[in-house]
Amino acid sequence: MTAPMSVRRRIRLGELLVQQGAITEEQLASALAEQKRTGRKLGRVLGDLGLMSEAALHEFLAKHLQVPFVDLKQVRIDREAIKLLPEPLARRYRALVLQQDARGLLVGMADPSDLHAYDELQAKLRQPLRIALVGEAEFLRTLDAVYRQTDEIATLAEAVREELSEGGVDLESLSAEEGSPDAPVVRLLQTMFHDAVRARASDIHIEPGEDKLRIRLRVDGALQEQLIEGKRVAAALVTRLKLMCGLDIAEKRLPQDGRFSVRVLDGSIDVRLATMPTTHGESVVMRLLNQSTALLTLEQLGMPEATEARFRRLVERTAGMVLVTGPTGSGKTTTLYAALNYLNRADVKIFTVEDPVEYRLDRITQVQVVPKIGLDFSRVLRTALRQDPDIILVGEMRDRETVEIGLRGAMTGHFVFSTLHTINAVATVNRLLDMGAPGYMIAAAVNGVIAQRLVRRVCTDCAHPATPSANELAWLAACRPGLAPERQRFVAGAGCTYCNLTGYRGRVAVYELLEIDRPLADAVRRGDLEGFARAARALDSYVPLAQGAIDLALAGVTSVAEAMAVGSGLEEFTDGEAAPALPEASVESLLEQRA
Repeated sequence: MTAPMSVRRRIRLGELLVQQGAITEEQLASALAEQKRTGRKLGRVLGDLGLMSEAALHEFLAKHLQVPFVDLKQVRIDREAIKLLPEPLARRYRALVLQQDARGLLVGMADPSDLHAYDELQAKLRQPLRIALVGEAEFLRTLDAVYRQTDEIATLAEAVREELSEGGVDLESLSAEEGSPDAPVVRLLQTMFHDAVRARASDIHIEPGEDKLRIRLRVDGALQEQLIEGKRVAAALVTRLKLMCGLDIAEKRLPQDGRFSVRVLDGSIDVRLATMPTTHGESVVMRLLNQSTALLTLEQLGMPEATEARFRRLVERTAGMVLVTGPTGSGKTTTLYAALNYLNRADVKIFTVEDPVEYRLDRITQVQVVPKIGLDFSRVLRTALRQDPDIILVGEMRDRETVEIGLRGAMTGHFVFSTLHTINAVATVNRLLDMGAPGYMIAAAVNGVIAQRLVRRVCTDCAHPATPSANELAWLAACRPGLAPERQRFVAGAGCTYCNLTGYRGRVAVYELLEIDRPLADAVRRGDLEGFARAARALDSYVPLAQGAIDLALAGVTSVAEAMAVGSGLEEFTDGEAAPALPEASVESLLEQRA
């Protein structure tokens, strides 16, 4: 199939726009000068200067070239068709194979007038081509989304398996060979890290099975799995990772922890590694900490305006303790570092005790604990109090001694930040008491508790109006009796290329801030936990996690399903008990109203 005559002739965009009266000669000269200064494409420069919108430019080019315009946000890309064109060629020719059918291939090109690229694509693909225009910005964004390296990972894993099967290679001797960057195990690990960074993964799980290896990436809190044939590949990977961490490769019976840094896609990644012996070999989980990611400010955390103002007042105090609570991976460290960054001034001495040091800040004294040599939280914290600090960050309250030292520091003129693993802010006091902290110390030292969770954002590229299910309506009615769901506009994600068909892309935090006032402190001092919970929930300023999640669903940031997943089971209702289920008639009436 040949291209239209207009496609076969290279065009000069600026001259064409002037000829057709879309812009003037003076505007073109101004745009060309800006293009020469910045090196950006002329189409983008026209949009930045306000001379022509991107949509108008696409419409103009498609009409002139006699090809359709395809909005990559809307089209469902054929994953098998994409593989027909390797990523290097896709980037070189700025083209994507979008669909494959009996008529041939639909190819989206950022520049359909590029005759050389068209001829090369036809020679490479050897099928009839139908050309469509795609926006360059969306094209570049789509490239990173669709060209995952799962096939390359499987191919490299097969190469490792074949190498291991040739004469029974001794895994303990791999270190000598793997000095070469071309060693299959090294290339497999490099590809895994590249894929994880592109997918915005927070963790990599390597899990050996009876005859397969599972590699799972945690993206936006959910795991994505890839299966690889061959059990011995896992042993080779674990051995190489242990060597990178300086761990004992001969010890396979006990868990081990380590860390190392790698350069991936022009960025530095700190990797925290933990091994665990299982029935089919050693399992490995790696937490990825991107050092090139900028620290968030308090404004960028996404707290509601009133909560942010109250949190600022809390952290600006000169003494006391503020606790940040939530499960692993809920963003506690990000919140703490945003507060430290806000307080980091030349006249303030800040000391942190962490495991590990996740972000490095200028002017702040940061200490990494090393438990195997006795450098644990309590020992460092005792010494930290003699370092004349104004503010102390304790990475985690893990035992009674650490809790008591932290509380005493807060009572003696220091400001202390720390974290705990509790279900919500109200449960934090109970947790401190369980760890052996006296009630009078908690009452005197703790100024406030902020609990948080992360909820997934609905993908903006595939968001659509959605009707809550019966269970979701019942939950909404229990949490917000006067909400009237039929009048609200809820959204969900249909799943697209940019969100890997999940319907979600990115996460946002939900916060619950509890300030300890005199009545609450008196209840803690008496050990009256029920009275403390009632008094906390009666505060006008107290917004439970479930309510914050519902607010995000009402604003169209997340779905009701995601809000319910985060907010259910937290015992945040006014009487301290889980809300009763609605009668069946109530659910049906809500559904009828919604319809």
